This record gives sequence, structure tokens and C-alpha cells, in this order.
Amino acid sequence: MSLAFLLRRLTVAIGLALGVASSAAAEPALDRVSFGTNWVAEGEHGGFFQALADGTYRKFGLDVTIVPGGPNVNNRVLLIAGKLDFFMTANTLQSFDAVANNVPVVAVAAMFQKDPQVFLAHPESKVTTIEDLKPLNLFISKEGIASYFQWLKSEYGFSAGKIRPYTFNAQPFLADKKSAMQGYVTSEPFAVERQAGFKPTVILLADAGFNPYSTLIETRRDLVETKQDLVQRFVDASIIGWYTYLYGDNTAGNAMIKKLNPEMTDDLLAYSVAKMKEHGIVDSGDSLRDGIGAMTDVRYAGLFDQMVRAGVVRRDLDYRKAYTLQFVNKGVGLDLRPRNLQIK
Repeated sequence: MSLAFLLRRLTVAIGLALGVASSAAAEPALDRVSFGTNWVAEGEHGGFFQALADGTYRKFGLDVTIVPGGPNVNNRVLLIAGKLDFFMTANTLQSFDAVANNVPVVAVAAMFQKDPQVFLAHPESKVTTIEDLKPLNLFISKEGIASYFQWLKSEYGFSAGKIRPYTFNAQPFLADKKSAMQGYVTSEPFAVERQAGFKPTVILLADAGFNPYSTLIETRRDLVETKQDLVQRFVDASIIGWYTYLYGDNTAGNAMIKKLNPEMTDDLLAYSVAKMKEHGIVDSGDSLRDGIGAMTDVRYAGLFDQMVRAGVVRRDLDYRKAYTLQFVNKGVGLDLRPRNLQIK
């Protein structure tokens, strides 16, 4: 074997090595991020799964793992312990509670402009407004009693004597035609119609003045202070995921949801998306101008006053520690909303 031949082989090997190194340099490593939801995979989480399934998170330099919640999973504790980077908290009241208990977490985006909490009533009750619910027996969970029912008492004069325990089973409601049951506008009305064969009357509490944000992205304060770019990229990618899930091709997101939770049928997922759009759950109010995920100081102050009047939080709570506007209201994804879209 000649020296010239060996030199040619060495030159080729060096060239290949340099090419591999150049390719690696052109594709920087992704930042690993873990995100915990507060329940099993469902349509109400669709934008996050969409961003993962269609590669949006990767485009933002993120290798995201979504950790679904469930009845025996407490992902918020894992966030606080540093086992997760982000958490999907249910509503603003949980953020206020974190401040009251000195839990070092902060809300960085609100994916739902309206809380999807509703009451379902029988058509025979002739309910048309929230006040029409007052004479009915109300099936409410413990969490509901401690939160929105206190607002109902304060703002509308509801009586605790009408409360019945809600165990996430529709049968007691179906058996009592003079009752109403809590639920989400995106799921329980669908389940009742399929199970009982009638369309329940649906009263959305947000339309009656119950004003918390819902489905917020929450993270630890240390990440906000030390990894602003990482937080911003996760928020921006999640926002785009939600625009795509609502207005684009959400096939990939729904496929991932169904794989993780086989109880999510195509019909239920389509219903959830339709109701989120119909009622402006995700995209309404401030998000129409500032983009999905929008939050404002005015909105937080208004909710805080509501909850103080209802006795849910103390007047001396520094509620401003519950959130930061640093990562939202930038108009991210506005170009993905269809033009001339009519939103309630």
C-alpha cells in the first residue's frame, strides 16, 4: 500500500470527521423540559400536546416531556420539588393560594381566558340565567364549595343549604330533575347527552362574572429569574400549539391524546374544541389583541377584589406575586388565527 494512497484515505477520513462536527455544530442540543398537566390527557390540554406532536417545541429548541396528571398524581408537588419545570394549574385561585402559603411558583401565561366551569340543569327547570339556579339542589365538589360557590353566595345570594355532594358521577343529577350539576362546558354536557339522551341547559359561570383565568402555565420563581429565555420559548411554543389546535390541523395532537387516554374519542375531542371556540374559552377578550396566553394587571386586580368580597382570600394578600406579565402579551401567533373569525 503506497504512501500516497494512505494520505488520500487520511484526507477523506479527516474530511468526514469535520463534516460530522460541522453538522453537529449546526444542530445545537435541545433543552430538556418537563411539563406536568393537572389531569389525564384530554381536549382541554390540546394545545400542549399539539405543540409536542407536530414538532413546534423542537422548533423552539425544546425537548419536551409531558407528564399527565390524574386522580393519584400531584404534578404541582413535583414542580415545587424541582422534578418538573412547568405545571398546568387549574385557575388563578390556585396561584393566589400559592402566595398565601409562600409556595415559590408563579403563573407565566393563561391559556384559557375564561374558566370553563358550568352548571348543567334539566330542560324542565326552565333555567335561563345563573339566578334561576338558586332554587335548585346543586351538586358541587369540595373544591367548588371552597371557590366559585363562595362567589355565588357573595354575588348572587346562593344558599349553602342547597349544596349536595358531587362525586363526579352524573347519576344523582339525572335522578333529580330539580337539581343542577357542576361540570366543564367542554365535556360534561356531552357526557350527559350521550348517557341520558337529552341536552342539558348549560350556564357558564364566566359569562355571569366569575373571572379567573384557567389552564395557566406555572413555573418556579428560580426558573423565571435564571432561565428567562427557556421560559419564553416554552410559553411561545405552547401559544402556537394552541392556535394550531384550535384553528389548524390538530390531528397530531389528538392522536397523542387518544394514545395516552383511550377514553378520549374523536367525537368528544371535536366537541371540546367546538365548545372552546364557541364560548371563547381560549381566545377572547385580551387575547384577541395580545395573543393567546394574555394576562393583565387589571384582570388580576378585579378577580382579587371578587375573591376578597367572597371571603376566599385575605385583603392583605400580595396577589401580584402570583403572576408575571414578562412572557405574554407579545402577539405571538396572531397571524395563525383565521381572518374575519367571529369570536364570542
